[in-house]
Amino acid sequence: MKIGSLFAGIGGIDLGFIQAGFEVAWANEIDPDACKTYRHNFPDAKLIEGDIRNLDATLLEKVDVLTAGFPCQSFSVCGNQKGFKDARGNLFFEIMRIADELQPPIIFLENVANLTEHDNGKTFNVIHNELASRDYFIRYLIADACDYGIPQHRTRTYIVAFKSKESCDKFKFPEKCKLEKRIFDIIDRTQKADNKYYLDIDSEEYKKLNAAIKDTEQIYRFSDYGIQASKDGISFTLKANMGTWKNRVPFIRDNFGIRTITPIECLALQGFPKEFQFPNIYRNNRYKQSGNSVVVPIVKRIAKKIYV
Repeated sequence: MKIGSLFAGIGGIDLGFIQAGFEVAWANEIDPDACKTYRHNFPDAKLIEGDIRNLDATLLEKVDVLTAGFPCQSFSVCGNQKGFKDARGNLFFEIMRIADELQPPIIFLENVANLTEHDNGKTFNVIHNELASRDYFIRYLIADACDYGIPQHRTRTYIVAFKSKESCDKFKFPEKCKLEKRIFDIIDRTQKADNKYYLDIDSEEYKKLNAAIKDTEQIYRFSDYGIQASKDGISFTLKANMGTWKNRVPFIRDNFGIRTITPIECLALQGFPKEFQFPNIYRNNRYKQSGNSVVVPIVKRIAKKIYV
């Protein structure tokens, strides 16, 4: 089975589907640096770089599943929540435009947990009705990553829409599983990171964190309300703003000092494999891309349920 990937980002959704046995026929992404990371890890992929609004659907190969981790800022509780009044929210209708041309048997969508509640449910109703009007039957799941084996609180909405009612009736989302790993089963505190990630012991940041870090099994970050600590060895949500404000990158105390976690460690907390690496792009963009991506193992488990 093949997928066509819209809003591909660095390829988190694509990777989950590949791990489940799918092939990527083509992918589309507008951000140049995200495209660099995508190509670095999927060198043989057909990646179309550019605005989805300029994508000629008649030139795209037909696929079994159309996937889209479409922009979430306009729906997120952390954003301005303008929804479809925001140009980014309106990009959902570009997915429908391409679906009208390709007529994929299945559509897979990923977005923020708040999607179902935004604007008193009206936003989700629009999405549901747009899919239903095209004769799709819909299943959706709101899932927190830590309920599916990844030590991060990251709640997202996953929508799977089927042209076939029989396929929809047979489909079941994966069951929750026991969390076997915590933050420091994924981040190795015994390995020294590059010096650039460590705080100077004379800096104000170091002094504040040094006083705040009471439990070394947790991860910490500066928030609007002071220094926030994780609980139970489960990370708080990694956000794209890690690439905008450096103190929003989480901190840990390792065996060598207090430091930010690295972009690769961010990817590890998203369930990316060690083989997945960044190309030569700015550190801020690496953090942004990590926070913008998806929890790969959840996508993989859903994709396995889709695969026939």
